[in-house]
Amino acid sequence: MVATMLKRYLVIFCAIALSILWVLLCAQPAFAEEDTRFLGYGNAHLENQDFSHQNLSGGIFVSAEMRGTDFSGADLTNAILTKGNLLGANLSGANLAGALVDRVTLYKANLTNAIFTDATLSNSIFEESDITGADFTNAILDRYAVSQLCKRAAGVNPVTGVSTRDSLGCR
Repeated sequence: MVATMLKRYLVIFCAIALSILWVLLCAQPAFAEEDTRFLGYGNAHLENQDFSHQNLSGGIFVSAEMRGTDFSGADLTNAILTKGNLLGANLSGANLAGALVDRVTLYKANLTNAIFTDATLSNSIFEESDITGADFTNAILDRYAVSQLCKRAAGVNPVTGVSTRDSLGCR
């Protein structure tokens, strides 16, 4: 009786072992398709580069030096530009919907007709930036930044049809 039970367990064990071996030998490795849109520019020096009209959606520009860089007409939706320096950069007509633009220097930047809907723009510097026609609908901004931006808010975004003053909630 014990010998019969041992034979039965041995047959089950061999069947399982052969099944596992078959799966391991016949399995084909899965290769992930490379996402050519992923752009990682953390701590990069991108001064005066031309990224105009490019698809940079979801790109990562953390702590990047981007003085004078041209992002005009670029798709930067859901991009991360935290701690970046965009001093004098051109973001006219750029789409930054849902982007993280936290602690970014946008001093003297051209933000005309840029879209910042649902973006996070906390602790960012906007002094002397041109925001004519920019759309800040549902963006997260510091109260002080909003009060300063409202002093020079003008124009209507040609894509969204929203006035800059209305998108900032200016009185």
